Amino acid sequence: MVTVQIEPTLAQEFPEIYISTREVDVKVRQSRNLEELVKELRSSINYTLENLKENRVVKSLRDFFWKIGVDPTRVRPTSEALVRRILGGSSFPLINNVVDAGNLASAETLIPIGLYDLDKIVGEPVLRFARQGEEFIDFTGRIIKLEPRSIVLSDDVGIIHVFPYRDSLRTMIGWSTKRVLIVAYGVEGIPKELVEHAADKVIRYLRLL
Repeated sequence: MVTVQIEPTLAQEFPEIYISTREVDVKVRQSRNLEELVKELRSSINYTLENLKENRVVKSLRDFFWKIGVDPTRVRPTSEALVRRILGGSSFPLINNVVDAGNLASAETLIPIGLYDLDKIVGEPVLRFARQGEEFIDFTGRIIKLEPRSIVLSDDVGIIHVFPYRDSLRTMIGWSTKRVLIVAYGVEGIPKELVEHAADKVIRYLRLL
């Protein structure tokens, strides 16, 4: 069982950061009924594009982004961005059943969720501040030079996630992925129970997709 640690320096400055993890065996394929599930989710959403920013989870994430020097009106938390696509009538991203399950759970709960190929993680992951001059290769293959205040999830090889909106190329979910690490992220103002619920939702959607 993989345990995600929080670096003491980060935990001291942001003791409100909370992580919930799950491990699950998967068979990666194209999703079978994503459109139906997105339609159900759209009908259950009880807020609009205009008042979404007043949602307590969205507000908490935006406040946290400001604290770490990220403008949330330019770089939105992934969960908010997904909901905006649904509310705006844009097509929901269709990747594979694993990533789609994570996106649905994130859109439903508004909790940022990371999914990682467990067999490509080396050692025990740790959530920490990025180091001076540290670089990150995102899932598109682009090399990004990180600011020291960036919060990252890394293993013994390097960074696998920039918290809480960008995954790495090395540990992304691919067609050959067999085991997945699910990480749901919470910050101040977000109930821990909701973070736990979001992680469980990924597994529920995996069964439906």
